[in-house]
Amino acid sequence: MAPTSLQRSRRPLPEQRPGTSRQHRVVSIERLSPGRLLAVYGLLCLGLVGLAGRLAWLQVIDTANLEAKARAIQTQSQTPLGKRRTIVDRNGRLVALDEERFTLWAHPRYFNFPGDDPQKLRSREDVSARLAPVLAQPAALLHERMVGRASGVKLGTDIDPETADRIRQLGISGLDLEGYPQRIYPQGSLFANVVGFLNLERVPQAGLEQSRDRDLRRQENTLSMRRGADGTPLPEGLTAGSLYGDDLRLQLTLDARLQQVSQQALANQVAKWKAKRGAALVMDVRNGEMLALASYPTYDPNQFWKFNPGLFREWSVQDLYEPGSTFKPINLAIALQEKAIDPKGTVNDPGQLSIGGWPIFNHNRQGNGVIDFATVLEVSSNVGMVNAMAQVKRERFWEWLEKIGIDTRPDTDLPGAVAGELKPRSLFTGHAIEPAVAAFGQGFSLTPLKLAQLHAMLANGGRLVSPHITRGLRSGEALASTTGHSGIQLLDPEVTRTVLGWMEQTVANSDSLGIQVPGYRIGGKTGTAQKADRGVYIPGALITSFVGLLPIEEPRFVVLVVLDEPQGGNAYGSTVAAPVARQIIDALLVLEQIPPSRPVAQPAKAAGPATPPA
Repeated sequence: MAPTSLQRSRRPLPEQRPGTSRQHRVVSIERLSPGRLLAVYGLLCLGLVGLAGRLAWLQVIDTANLEAKARAIQTQSQTPLGKRRTIVDRNGRLVALDEERFTLWAHPRYFNFPGDDPQKLRSREDVSARLAPVLAQPAALLHERMVGRASGVKLGTDIDPETADRIRQLGISGLDLEGYPQRIYPQGSLFANVVGFLNLERVPQAGLEQSRDRDLRRQENTLSMRRGADGTPLPEGLTAGSLYGDDLRLQLTLDARLQQVSQQALANQVAKWKAKRGAALVMDVRNGEMLALASYPTYDPNQFWKFNPGLFREWSVQDLYEPGSTFKPINLAIALQEKAIDPKGTVNDPGQLSIGGWPIFNHNRQGNGVIDFATVLEVSSNVGMVNAMAQVKRERFWEWLEKIGIDTRPDTDLPGAVAGELKPRSLFTGHAIEPAVAAFGQGFSLTPLKLAQLHAMLANGGRLVSPHITRGLRSGEALASTTGHSGIQLLDPEVTRTVLGWMEQTVANSDSLGIQVPGYRIGGKTGTAQKADRGVYIPGALITSFVGLLPIEEPRFVVLVVLDEPQGGNAYGSTVAAPVARQIIDALLVLEQIPPSRPVAQPAKAAGPATPPA
């Protein structure tokens, strides 16, 4: 009978198959012996133990390391650009600021246009053609720069934000814009002498940029933000203040409008008289704020590399000179304070005298006879000053010069300010010629800044204020207001009022001086001093100056103009420095809205034709 399908599917066991021997069955059993089974089992156990140990190591011991690696992958760090704070003048006009600029890098190995197949690369010629109109450069020049280079090609620098946006809109893969801050000085040379500049490595080199470097560094922290798997920013990890934006600005006391007038007037006069240099200072006598501190010649801080480094320092703050006749009002105040002279007294001026064998003359070598002290200033009598100051004991004279800080650095925020030079006490008191020449402003030296500070002391009732050009840091658009009265009281207010009256007479009685302004009471004094170098006077070299105080009834401002080495036989303080001061005073009266001291007389109207009788 034929086998069924069930029977056909069944196969005999190995021991039932024909030809299977007993020996073969024994060998199969030996291969599955307990020893080998134990060995295999042991290997499997060791593998499990090793895996468990590795897991324990990763989860228990190496947790911190793995977590740090994960945080590094998940966290995006943004390094700040290192911007500096903005500088503005007293009215908020921009003086210095940081603007973002970009450097364009090209990586030809990745060039691809929007909508292209990601695997398709564009040629250097294609990219150069698209970039040329945006960068305003020839396509051939751009292509030449990229020839033979696969990555890291600098195609442009100092690219403004608008141009950078146009490059981004091209959407070309393989172009990289690297941002960086660039210091800009919108006023050009106007404030260069006091603000200074940053070099190409953004290292401050002069002025406030250097002296206030720490204050001008904007508070910027590296921002670290965690992101989820899809790139979504997560609040975790952000500390308080991480997103704070520093909007502080350094506000100056200087007025850009008055600074412009001062600098232009100086430039014209320096050119006219072929002077070496000039400086103009305007100070608020109440608190020491500087409204103008101009110098000429000057430089453009935006292109500092084109100018002589000698222009990078403000000489009116750092260079010493003998003030000459502009110091005579200070000396008369000292004599009045010591009660060595009477305000209504007189002094004899024979025109010349000899002190310790040294001859002393007036500038015109003529005498003026017996004159009062107002006339001493008006005619600028050297001999009259020597006789007046001879009434002050030498020791007291020297002590006063030291007390008002001739040999002390002024307390100021002006960078580079230096102390003046005063002869030692023993030399000053032991030789009669020293106090004699000091009586008319020679034999010692100071800076124009110090002289302005001392005349401010006369104007404000005897207080020695600290000259300064900054009002501090302010947030956003906020501006600081003018501070109140300050300073150390050194002179009696009555003494200073007397000297101011004498200075007013000097201006009022000198029509040729050109300082008189109808309706305003102004005091002043000219100076024409010999210029010394290392204690030796330079033949023919002069420093001319003029100092003005206004308004006399309630003084607010001191104006000082100094021009170094003007050329010409008629070079005096009245002809060289006073015209600059007049232009500054005219602008100051308008900008500060100073009301007239007295009504201005109106010219009489011409009589009209007679009315015929009815």
